[in-house]
Amino acid sequence: MIYRHFNAPSRAFSQFSHEIIRHPRLSSDAVRILTWQLSLPQGAHESLSRTAERARIGACAFTRAKRQLKEEGFVHERRVQGPGGRWMTQQLVSSSPLTADEAVKLLARTPLLTCANRVSPQVVPSPRKPAAGEPTTPPADGHPKKDPKGDTSYLPARTDTAESPHLDDARALVGALPLLSPALRHIPPAMRDELIRLAVRWLDAGHTPTDVHQHVLRGLPGAGTSVHRPGGLVRYLLRDVPPLQPSPSPRPLLSARLHGTRECSGEHIQPMLFRPVADETLCSACVPPVPAPS
Repeated sequence: MIYRHFNAPSRAFSQFSHEIIRHPRLSSDAVRILTWQLSLPQGAHESLSRTAERARIGACAFTRAKRQLKEEGFVHERRVQGPGGRWMTQQLVSSSPLTADEAVKLLARTPLLTCANRVSPQVVPSPRKPAAGEPTTPPADGHPKKDPKGDTSYLPARTDTAESPHLDDARALVGALPLLSPALRHIPPAMRDELIRLAVRWLDAGHTPTDVHQHVLRGLPGAGTSVHRPGGLVRYLLRDVPPLQPSPSPRPLLSARLHGTRECSGEHIQPMLFRPVADETLCSACVPPVPAPS
């Protein structure tokens, strides 16, 4: 049997619903962040990430806990533009689940510079010292004296792939990447041209689209590991083109000792091989005897 002893605090306490403490879909980190936020005094300027930091909850655990709180309706966020055109994030933490419409109504009634709904404080840049001298217009003409060389990632992209006969196949290859694995479903559309250029290099080297797809699948992480930048992973996997492996030479059907022999077309119980002198198809045993001259 389990016995419980509880002394009600006389000060500095908060009341929480059993729905929060015993929620079946909230992890312990999510419950801790939610109860910590609800225990803060009204007007406290503390974001969810700061609460997780004070509670010693790691970045990955905080991301999962925040996602759970948003899915269950205890946390809502929206991006708003404040004074001076600066963007800020409003975070609404509630003791009971709210729908998106209910959260929008509550956030709309809260001034941006207050923290009644856990709004992150506005960040105002520090004053800068003005630059010396009169403002000048940057030059808009001219060009570099020489082309950049060496190991640099800022070289212009190659455009000679437009003349490749495998360009259409490369487009189809890249378009089929999201079908290979769920980890590749969210490749940014802006990276398609770059991945097509890389795929063209593989196809021009003699590799087939199946070879490229199998190479990408072998480079994906194991099951259960999320891929945050699938486009960058595919670009890394296709960066280097391996040499095409030569196909193995076919084995000879006959050994060297039987090279040049032919199967007799006569009647034999088993196949009979003989070495023809010209184009004969019968062995010496099947050739009819030549009649003697009379």
